[in-house]
Amino acid sequence: MSKDFLAQGSFTTTEKRQNIKLKLGIAGLCLAIFIALLSAFWISRSPPAPTAIADFKAPFVFGRFSIPEDNPLTEEAFQLGRRLFYDPMLSGDNSMSCATCHQQERAFTDGQPVALGHGGKELAFNSMSLANLLWGPRRFFWDGRSPTLEHQALQPLINPDEMQQPLDELVRELKSAPEYPEMFWKAYGEVSEENVARALATFMRMLISANSKYDRYLRGELRLSPQEEHGRKLFMAHPDVKASLRGGNCIDCHSQFVTAGFSDGWDGFINNGLDAEQNLGRGLEAVTGDILDRGKFKTPTLRNIAVTGPYMHDGRFATLSEVLTHYNSGIRFSDTLSPLILEADNTVVDPIAAHGLGLAPKEVDAIIAFLHTLTDEAFLTEPKFSSPFEEETQ
Repeated sequence: MSKDFLAQGSFTTTEKRQNIKLKLGIAGLCLAIFIALLSAFWISRSPPAPTAIADFKAPFVFGRFSIPEDNPLTEEAFQLGRRLFYDPMLSGDNSMSCATCHQQERAFTDGQPVALGHGGKELAFNSMSLANLLWGPRRFFWDGRSPTLEHQALQPLINPDEMQQPLDELVRELKSAPEYPEMFWKAYGEVSEENVARALATFMRMLISANSKYDRYLRGELRLSPQEEHGRKLFMAHPDVKASLRGGNCIDCHSQFVTAGFSDGWDGFINNGLDAEQNLGRGLEAVTGDILDRGKFKTPTLRNIAVTGPYMHDGRFATLSEVLTHYNSGIRFSDTLSPLILEADNTVVDPIAAHGLGLAPKEVDAIIAFLHTLTDEAFLTEPKFSSPFEEETQ
């Protein structure tokens, strides 16, 4: 065999090896490009069209409401928000969820005078009910510091005294959890702080309570008892001594049917005579900076009021009887006291002398009986508002 032939054969083998390496390199590059393109497609793919919440109905007697254009009510958002609401992952040490302070059987309150935050720390305010947030004052928290439900939803999470959860850490946790990336993708397209807020707000907007005895009365399905009907009439009436009209004055602040504060401007925030001038809390003043708003707090809904005690922004009254005693004979005067409170008296003509309603014991009992007709047992037990984690363990 000649040297030329051997050299030719050697050259051919090397060339083949180089060609194979080149082809493998090209194939590897193509595979990497394909994987990158596939990943990009997966990340950028459009989520499916959202599903409108089935059979959504809002009681027409509650009046108008609005939904943010960038956060429509969808089934995907509701289910995501429901899971987040009950997930202790939303707290920094995974020990608390939104449901810790907002329990369904208490109409999403907690039975404490003031809410308890991280480590059992007492907070400034009583936990408010989350029922019927589509109506009533368009500001949230007792002092109105949140302009939207989306804004409100995140405040307990980031508060160091409450849930102590940095939002960037929460987003990382949610992205690594097995179920959340897909749920966020279906609802909003991605996991983000903004979409956590949107989902929680959607769940809270859907907490509609409208099947109490009073609601069935409004629909003509039943009659109230004589005592309850007497209480209803007192609830709806502003007292007028000159006209011999007795009333409980409740509707002047708790708008009819919804029984929450009014939604126009700051009309849903009042000073209801809890404290004298020197003891007034800042309340709405902390938000507006206006001294004329000192001592004004949000008027809460009275829906399910029989199960949401203790009462008032600081939980000072343990029972409805104590609440009625305050309005009946315990009003404290201050410069920002609501004229609607000041002028409400069943016994005196001079408004300046008024210090309470002056109702008879039977009238007080009648109003309390009516307030009990606002309890919506279906709302307190509705499965779709309960924890999804309990369903998964059954």
